[in-house]
Amino acid sequence: MPNKHDTPEALSKFTGSLVRRAQQRHVAVWLSEVSAEITSVQYAALEILQKTPGINQRQLGDELDVDRSTIADLTARLVRNGLVERSDDPGDKRSYVLFLTAAGKKQLAALRPRVEEVERILTARLTPRQSAELKRLLSALLA
Repeated sequence: MPNKHDTPEALSKFTGSLVRRAQQRHVAVWLSEVSAEITSVQYAALEILQKTPGINQRQLGDELDVDRSTIADLTARLVRNGLVERSDDPGDKRSYVLFLTAAGKKQLAALRPRVEEVERILTARLTPRQSAELKRLLSALLA
């Protein structure tokens, strides 16, 4: 028999539980609206590379707030899928610089409206002011 402290109402007093549940909802909406092949982190990488072509893997990892092995795997997957081109960094031979391929730019353009739809769905019950406040609070939590 479930303990009364295990109910969603009891767990909702814990920030971690709410964040986890919000993330689960985000993943479910992402899968239904955007893609089962491109994750939200991969999409974010494509957006960053669109805005700052030629950054290196370390810089991309810093922007995404992921560790070195994660960014190496993520980059390898994007390269393997033909979305990103990786070449030696002329300033540091131990590093790679990254650029979107034509296919990466096309994929990004196709996904962007779907990602905006995820945003709309996730914040549908919030006023624009509440949505801005949620983003502000989450950013403060992560700072």
